[in-house]
Amino acid sequence: MAADPERFDSMLLAMAQQHEGGVKDLLNTIVGFLARKTDFFTGGQAGEWEKVLKDTFYAHAKKACDESDRIKKEKEEADKRLKEIRQKKEQERLAQDFEPASVIEVTDQEADKMQEDIEQEKKSRAEVGGGDGTADNDAEMLPEEEEDPKEKGKLKPNAGNGCDLENYRWTQTLEEIELRVPLRQILRPRDLNVVIGKRHLKVGIKGQPFIIDGDLDSDVKVEESTWVLQDGRNVLVNLEKVNKMNWWSRLVTTDPEISTKKINPEPSKLSDLDGETRGLVEKMMYDQRQKEMGLPTSDEQKKQDVLKKFMEQHPEMDFSKCKFN
Repeated sequence: MAADPERFDSMLLAMAQQHEGGVKDLLNTIVGFLARKTDFFTGGQAGEWEKVLKDTFYAHAKKACDESDRIKKEKEEADKRLKEIRQKKEQERLAQDFEPASVIEVTDQEADKMQEDIEQEKKSRAEVGGGDGTADNDAEMLPEEEEDPKEKGKLKPNAGNGCDLENYRWTQTLEEIELRVPLRQILRPRDLNVVIGKRHLKVGIKGQPFIIDGDLDSDVKVEESTWVLQDGRNVLVNLEKVNKMNWWSRLVTTDPEISTKKINPEPSKLSDLDGETRGLVEKMMYDQRQKEMGLPTSDEQKKQDVLKKFMEQHPEMDFSKCKFN
């Protein structure tokens, strides 16, 4: 049976960590040991030690190059598949984009009803905003933390709508979570222990305490979630959300919470969503911004547009007493 090539890894890693000069200093220590404590350089025929070193280094160099080429090829194939998937989703999105607006004919009764709804809405706003038909802008401009005590103490999301913590960083879109765990040493996938459950995540190095070991903020699709070791120094974990209409406030329940009200939807790759979901999300975002500015929502705007078109089509009617936002 061939000897296990990894049986001295822990010992050599411990040695490597004590050599601030890196591989060069480590090799100097090993060669110095051979010179002082063995007859490696003097016990054989002239030039034999050179042949041994050359054969050994070239054999391992070939293995390292072959492994590097394999990893590079796999990455290129994965990038190609990802590009194809994104192109396909973009094509589907374009195919399902909003249909062109059409002219809606309304009857006199429908126009009267629309105008009545608008006047009623204006009246309600006037009662709330102090009688002048406008909302109290000063109240709307207050920070959300002051309006909602539940937001007090929550962290502001990072640029990826997630959180930067001491040992890892996570970001999110509406569809998935991406986690990056940096390592302090170069490792191989077999050195890691990553377990993805429907509601629990473990990430760590074998033989050491887990870096992450906790219940997730929400359920994930285990069969569509993956992890990979990048450059031997970073563990990348991709978690596919079950609920694709929900922002996570934390990765695991032991993490500090972020304020989901401060999330910026722009980095969430809305273009990757299917047409129906994307349209719904964009409508929600638009209506929320309109409400914050005291402006009509998309549904309210449609009513006003229809009425204005009706007015243009019937200039003989008197609309002098009507008011619009």
